[in-house]
Amino acid sequence: MVNVKEVPASMFIEELAKYLKENVKSVRPPEWALFVKTGPHKERVPDNTDWWYLRAASVLRKLYVSGEPVGVGTLRNVYGGLKRRGSAPPHFRRSGSSIIRHVLHQLEAAGLVVKVGRRGRTLSPSGRSLMDSIANEVFKKLVESRPELSKYG
Repeated sequence: MVNVKEVPASMFIEELAKYLKENVKSVRPPEWALFVKTGPHKERVPDNTDWWYLRAASVLRKLYVSGEPVGVGTLRNVYGGLKRRGSAPPHFRRSGSSIIRHVLHQLEAAGLVVKVGRRGRTLSPSGRSLMDSIANEVFKKLVESRPELSKYG
């Protein structure tokens, strides 16, 4: 059985985002999501209209790969970046926490994530199962395009 760590992250996140958009009703972008930047290091709002689902899928993958509880502060560091300051050297800025918090609340409501006391959040068994099945589908698509990968499945 193939797991999330064995398939390309970009393909997996796209497939998971598509699944979240079509099948998980509790994961929906709020009204303000069309007008916000994803952090102080960004100049504009995201171009992709489905960026909320991509971020939710990315957060789920981060929780899977870490294997231990992850908090909002850690995810702020992960999604942060360099803020350009004109002629002054760039400095690292953490991402905004509101987007991450709202995504985690929605994933909790969907039953994909559980809270672990004050340590953060981790994947629920149903979330892990869902991600493994999507990783298996992604691997099957990879095998169709590159048959030499079939020996790893």
